[in-house]
Amino acid sequence: MAGKILRIGIMSKEDYKKRTIAIAKGEYDTKRNEPKIWFESVKSMAQILSNENQDLLRIIKDQKPDSLKELELATGRKRSNVSRTLNTISRYGIVELVRQNRALKPVVKATEFKVEFGL
Repeated sequence: MAGKILRIGIMSKEDYKKRTIAIAKGEYDTKRNEPKIWFESVKSMAQILSNENQDLLRIIKDQKPDSLKELELATGRKRSNVSRTLNTISRYGIVELVRQNRALKPVVKATEFKVEFGL
């Protein structure tokens, strides 16, 4: 399964709040190709898409582990660390945790990232 392109935007919390209010009031219509995921700063985005997390995503994409236990063995990272990381990045739509029998199977949903921001 090919992953999708995830559009990411960088916007201050204040501007994001103004945008959300404008959308709620019907004063602003979102465009189809606008980012769906927003970060407050490049730094906060970099924490989610760190080299370590990119390596984790590559292992999931390439090895397709059936459980967090398998992923733990493939990465050498502790399950609690892997679980915490996956829960965080799943909130951004980058990975999905699929319940399979009694295990959680990680599935990479986004394999390309387009970042948009202005000054």
